[in-house]
Amino acid sequence: HVQLVESGGGSVQAGGSLSLSCAASGYTYSRKCQGWFRQAPGKEREEVARMNGYGTRTYAISVKGRFAIYRNDDENTLYLEMNNLQPEDTAMYFCAAALGYECSADFSYWGRGTQVTVS
Repeated sequence: HVQLVESGGGSVQAGGSLSLSCAASGYTYSRKCQGWFRQAPGKEREEVARMNGYGTRTYAISVKGRFAIYRNDDENTLYLEMNNLQPEDTAMYFCAAALGYECSADFSYWGRGTQVTVS
């Protein structure tokens, strides 16, 4: 049974930083694709960042240069470092994990989310 659990969300003022974590059980992050998504009230879910099994990272234009996705294989944890947060970054943030190296397939596993609020 795979479980992804996000943490690290909270409330922060504009210009501040937060670091989100996604701990996995029943799934190994190493050499697979993972991503972070977010959904604001009344809006569709959007992809924020992804990293494939080779370590190649891709970011949404809106967060490029401010957010960083990385994983710690020893801790089996995925991270999203968020800097210079803006009110438009306010959303529920979700981590997702795929079964293979590439991110071309759908993400098979999802966490329940952690709320980020920027004022």
